[in-house]
Amino acid sequence: MVKGDNINDIIDHKLFSEDDIHEMCVRLGKQLTEDYAGKKPLVVGALKGAIYFLTDLTRQMDVAHQLDFLDVSSYGDGFESTGKIKVVTDLAADVKDRDVLIIEDIVDTGLTLKFMKDLIKGRGAKSVKCCAMLNKEARRNVDVDIDYYGSKVGNEFVVGYGLDFLNMYRNLPYVGVLKPEVIQKYVNK
Repeated sequence: MVKGDNINDIIDHKLFSEDDIHEMCVRLGKQLTEDYAGKKPLVVGALKGAIYFLTDLTRQMDVAHQLDFLDVSSYGDGFESTGKIKVVTDLAADVKDRDVLIIEDIVDTGLTLKFMKDLIKGRGAKSVKCCAMLNKEARRNVDVDIDYYGSKVGNEFVVGYGLDFLNMYRNLPYVGVLKPEVIQKYVNK
């Protein structure tokens, strides 16, 4: 947390409570269990944001699976996507002929998800699907399929449960809407 930012002073309101998120994980875990029965998928967590969601979601999946992580970035140090995506940390696993499930915290512009899907498909994966906690369609710039998602969100800046602002506030146990004046405080620096 940035010095002077009290957590209670930066959140406008809670959007999804801990119970809401748990319900999303249970519902999606049940669907993924059905859809991946007998397939032993490779579950790929999109770092860093998806780690909380991935952990709780995969505990709800009654399917043998392996985990791996991919860290791609299109934001750099800014607030808006640059549109230029780079791999920060690559997968360790070979995806050839595998069913791959990408876990995302939020799909916003769709650029990073499309990049990840294309990258994995290009490496010969049998199938590539995505499960996101949140789907922010209002900011979508590219056509990309989100096969499963917990909930849609509006064009608000959300933090918590993996979602960050300046790489902070991921640890909140809920998803909250950041006050606009908090964003402005850092945009104007």
